[in-house]
Amino acid sequence: MKKKLVPLFLLTLSIIPAWAEDRVSCPVIYEQSYTLVNNANVLSLKSGNETILLNFESASHFSEGLASVKINDKWGFLDKSGKIAIKPQFDDATGFSEGLSMVCIKGKCGFIDKAGEFAIKPQFDDATGFSDGLAHVKIKDKWGFINKKGENVIKPSFAYIFGFREGLAHASINGKYGFMDKAGEFAIKPQFDYADGFSDGLASVKINDKFGFIDKTGKIVIKPQFDSVFSPFLEDLALVGINGKYGFIDKTGMIAIKPQFEDAFGFSDGLASVKIDGKYGFIDKTGKIVIKPQFNEAKFFNEGLAEMNINNKWGFIDKSGKIVIKPQFDEVFGSFNEGLALVGIKGKYGFIRKPDCE
Repeated sequence: MKKKLVPLFLLTLSIIPAWAEDRVSCPVIYEQSYTLVNNANVLSLKSGNETILLNFESASHFSEGLASVKINDKWGFLDKSGKIAIKPQFDDATGFSEGLSMVCIKGKCGFIDKAGEFAIKPQFDDATGFSDGLAHVKIKDKWGFINKKGENVIKPSFAYIFGFREGLAHASINGKYGFMDKAGEFAIKPQFDYADGFSDGLASVKINDKFGFIDKTGKIVIKPQFDSVFSPFLEDLALVGINGKYGFIDKTGMIAIKPQFEDAFGFSDGLASVKIDGKYGFIDKTGKIVIKPQFNEAKFFNEGLAEMNINNKWGFIDKSGKIVIKPQFDEVFGSFNEGLALVGIKGKYGFIRKPDCE
């Protein structure tokens, strides 16, 4: 590996590729090197006139224009130009959701706005991001919900409760799951052995060791008959398991793609990753194989690209199956989001921008 000396200002500015607006030759291949910054060797990636420093200890996806990053054991936020927008100062931080991010300092959690100012001061023992206008927070050993003013909407009284989705949150009482409205009342009484959140008006529930789906009135619309449900309805299809094989159903409960796969992921961008004879490829919504099984692992398409693994290295393909970014990363964290993907090599992390191939 090569070493080179660069100015200190590149510590932030070169995190995001310089060629963002240029068309490039694909597949993109990065050369690993070390860049000397502040008398320390920082792992970097170079391709053409692009240089990326992998100088984060951890990071999250970009959300609402910012990504949380960890530097010297503290969390801050990065903008899409690669500049630090909110300096690292927090013990923990999540991505922004509905304009606010959960952060923790000295064992207490609160919420900041995009200027880095506290909108809700640190006072909770744990918390998650806002969804449907509410965030669930923990005080001592109980969970409840607050609004964006920090006011209790549902006082902490649950051992655990999940976030609101489509106006309802699923919660467990005495081993049974039900669904709560934003007034803190059970709209669907606890009666299920397990439940997941609503998506497209339906939620999966478990009764007598089988999974089915209910609507928002609690009515069973797809009878419990599946051994497992691995995704909510995504693009009108849900991933289900029967007798160790996986397939897809439509919203009437009819089998749309028969269970035949060793593993599978939900649909995104019109395609779903499936495993056949130990390799992953992609099918369309008719069940037709459109990218032949050839990968050690492959997951979701987003913004036209999907992450895939060959020989324990991760890269990205387009919807024709063409390799756009050569498998070369130890880790990737989903596909592209807001034009950027989070990648890792040797325990260090940075962001690559979606290439515009020639």
